[in-house]
Amino acid sequence: MGLTFDKILVILVIAMFVLGPERLPGYAKKLGELVRNLKHLADGAKDRLRDEMGPDFDEVDWKQLDPRQYDPRRIIRDALLEDEREADAAARQTRLAEAAERRRERREEAQSQASARAEAAGAGETHVAVLNFDEEAT
Repeated sequence: MGLTFDKILVILVIAMFVLGPERLPGYAKKLGELVRNLKHLADGAKDRLRDEMGPDFDEVDWKQLDPRQYDPRRIIRDALLEDEREADAAARQTRLAEAAERRRERREEAQSQASARAEAAGAGETHVAVLNFDEEAT
């Protein structure tokens, strides 16, 4: 939405019709003086600020202080995305905790089965497979 050459040209044409060719040079001169005065005023304010802040003036990130960056839509979007990120992180933590619990349960189950097998082997139990033969068939 900046001031382009086309927009400046349209403004000049409108000014020419409104002011007329006789008064236009006088108003152009006044506009130039106004712009120079505003620039001088801004430079003076900048110099005063530099004098008051000292060496910290050059370290300030002026873009961070630009009020145009505070777009309410962007702020709301960022806040909503932050809430989503927090919810995603909480869900991820819950899934990790559940997975760790399942691993712990499987490990305990495997340990109890291994200890049951060790007890069975240590008690001297031997398993003998009994084969049923049909005497008449052989």
